[in-house]
Amino acid sequence: MRQAGGRGAPGPGGEPDPAPAVHPDDEPDLLRDQFRQLLRYRRLIALGIALGVLGGGWLGVSGADSYTATTEITVRPLPLDSSGASSAAGGTSMGSERRTALSSVVAERAADTLRSGRRPQQLAADLQVTNPPDTRMLRFSYTAHSPRAAARGANAFAAAYLGNREQDAEARAASMVDSYEKQREPLLKERDRLAEEIASSGREGALDGTLSAHSSVVSRIAELNGSISDLRAEDTTPGRVVTEAVPPDAPAGPGLLLMLGLGAAVGVGLGLLAAWVRLVFDPAVRTPGDVVRALHAPVLGTLPRGRGRRRGKRAERRARSRPLLAAGRLAEEYRSVAFRLAYDETFARRRRVLVVPPRGGIDTALAASVNLSASFAEMGKEVLLLEADLRTPSLTERLRHADGVRPGGWARAPGHGTIGWPAGHRVPIDAGESGVFDLVPGHRVSKVPRALTSSAVTQLIGHADDSDSVLLVLAPAVLSYADAIALIDRVDCVLLVCDPREVRRDDLARVRELVAGAGGCVLGALLHSEGTGGDSGRGGTSGPAAPPDRGLPPRPHPAEFVREGVGLRVLDR
Repeated sequence: MRQAGGRGAPGPGGEPDPAPAVHPDDEPDLLRDQFRQLLRYRRLIALGIALGVLGGGWLGVSGADSYTATTEITVRPLPLDSSGASSAAGGTSMGSERRTALSSVVAERAADTLRSGRRPQQLAADLQVTNPPDTRMLRFSYTAHSPRAAARGANAFAAAYLGNREQDAEARAASMVDSYEKQREPLLKERDRLAEEIASSGREGALDGTLSAHSSVVSRIAELNGSISDLRAEDTTPGRVVTEAVPPDAPAGPGLLLMLGLGAAVGVGLGLLAAWVRLVFDPAVRTPGDVVRALHAPVLGTLPRGRGRRRGKRAERRARSRPLLAAGRLAEEYRSVAFRLAYDETFARRRRVLVVPPRGGIDTALAASVNLSASFAEMGKEVLLLEADLRTPSLTERLRHADGVRPGGWARAPGHGTIGWPAGHRVPIDAGESGVFDLVPGHRVSKVPRALTSSAVTQLIGHADDSDSVLLVLAPAVLSYADAIALIDRVDCVLLVCDPREVRRDDLARVRELVAGAGGCVLGALLHSEGTGGDSGRGGTSGPAAPPDRGLPPRPHPAEFVREGVGLRVLDR
């Protein structure tokens, strides 16, 4: 049989067993659980969607008056490159030509043509030049606030690029022609000198050498003249316009509706990302799965949600004036929790359970202890409810006494404590159709630690070892007072009653460490929300934030039990 408190049961060395590893089949369930947790942060997701829609709307509106016109040109290889060598064989570097089209020189020529009053750098910012793959084509795309301005800008930049390229080619050709002419001038002088020498020479040997030198100079001059003629005859046309820009009919943007849709999609992503970050750094427990992972114990039940959150002193008085015994769905939930405890192996060995909240008010834990006592009494067990809340006891006033019924055998056990508790009368409580259970009511004492660790309490708790006997002990919050820690070494089993929205993961881990260090184990958790079971939330009179009454002793520290001389195992970390 599976134990209800199997995860929190101590191992052979007295330490709690570690949480089991996540099975691969449970990963989809974990993902669904995490997604449901993300949906709890609806405000962050809504904020992300709102920001995305606003951003998309702004981009859609700002791009509604933007028009783009395109001019396409083909680039013709020039006869000479910048180094003076012919480029017809090697082709044209389109990457270099694209960078030239985006240069400031071309932007200045286009600015002179447009005469718009804008600086060349501002005009170049609206220009985009692309080169389709495997082509000698450049595409000039210019964006402006009007269709006509866009077309004029694209055509002006294309003409400026072609004009700059043609001017550069003509300048290089003229420079090469000038260089060849400078090389030809000394050769012409040498030719004239040799001609005069041939005419004046009379010796045949000297004439032959002069004729040979003269022939060589004339040949070199002819080569230079041919190069000069070729350069002057070359076509320096830089390219031609394939597609001339015309005023566009529609704006260049994707449209307002499309941008709103894209903005909403991006906003959903941003919202989910913000919700995930908030979930990662959120210390609060949000789901039963978080409780199980932090407490290493199962969730035994979840009380039905009440009318909602209530605040204020009037709401507290109304919560305390309601009957503690539940009915309907709430009663059935308590019965199911009682049956789970009854068939739990850890609880069945000693039949003792400490009902306690982790922190905050005690009202829901009080209602849970009363209704669980009634459920066990309905099973035919002899039940004793021990109210160990010696700071704000209230069960005697809020429960109906069973007239004419004597307390059970263990409730009549004598109490010989010297401080007045739990000595005194034992009260039989009428649980209606469920039957009768016994109550040891609490009352205020001057020294709470000494009362909780007295021999009378130990003797009273020991009667739970009898057959068909169940002991439920109600104590204040574990993290607010040390009262529950003082009882764990004798009660052993702990039932935690908490609101998953109002407790932190480190609080549950701290409770688990305190319980394990004191020698007990956590059977499980009973979850509730504010408004169920008479819980008044953190604003209750038993909460840690509420100041104690003047007639109560000051709140003790766990070390106070050691100073009282009682041998308790209190984990003070």
